Amino acid sequence: MSVVDLFSPVEAVVFDVGRVLVQWDMRRLFARLIAEPARLDWFMANVVTEAWHFEHDAGRDLGEMVAARQAEFPGHDDLLDAYATRFGETIPGNVPGSHEIVRELAARSVPLFAITNFASVFWRDYRAGEPLFDLFGDIVVSGDEKIAKPDARIFDLAARRFGHAPESMLFIDDSAANIDGACALGWQVHHFRDARTLRADLSARGLLG
Repeated sequence: MSVVDLFSPVEAVVFDVGRVLVQWDMRRLFARLIAEPARLDWFMANVVTEAWHFEHDAGRDLGEMVAARQAEFPGHDDLLDAYATRFGETIPGNVPGSHEIVRELAARSVPLFAITNFASVFWRDYRAGEPLFDLFGDIVVSGDEKIAKPDARIFDLAARRFGHAPESMLFIDDSAANIDGACALGWQVHHFRDARTLRADLSARGLLG
């Protein structure tokens, strides 16, 4: 039996965005604003945490969210305003090799989609400057839907929107929780670590040469 025989046919490939297609690091922004390493560590562990940011990804209003945090942590208004207005600085560039994979799949006429945990306002600003996503048939954005991965509802919504059965799609994500959530619903999955490993998996499935 060949390696390819081990896989079910894939009709469409579904990407996560952050840390799969683009680098993302909130600390990068605040390291520019907080000079003392110990204070920066405290701020990232207690004020602008990934868990707090996730609330915005899931649809919580940005203005309300920032105002509530400013009330909870007095004296950090300027830093929290920077979170709202300078989010683009948390995206330093593309994940090496991933955009090339997307373009090669598109050249082979493989249907491409995405499911991303991304706040609506931040997504619109980022998407406007990234033509790669013109290659995607549809993108489900958590902030628009007010549902975030790994909630089963966002995967079910995506399957309906994309028009393919979960078992016929390959979902690629860097988060183990998101991969487990998709797998439980019957999706084929690839737990992303780097583009080289992803390329080998796609090649084994016959999706890339």
